[in-house]
Amino acid sequence: MLVFRWAFFVLLIAAGVCFAFYAGTGQAKFRHWGLVILKWTVLAALGFFAVLILENVLG
Repeated sequence: MLVFRWAFFVLLIAAGVCFAFYAGTGQAKFRHWGLVILKWTVLAALGFFAVLILENVLG
């Protein structure tokens, strides 16, 4: 459980760094990578919470 929390936190930090680089440089590639990281982080979090909810409902 702790590993998933840390992974989620690190991915959010990475997305924030990409957005900060985009704000600083104006290069669209950093915005693109920030959005990609953020999208997959949110999808992974939703999947993780869906598994937790199913565990509680079924078990």
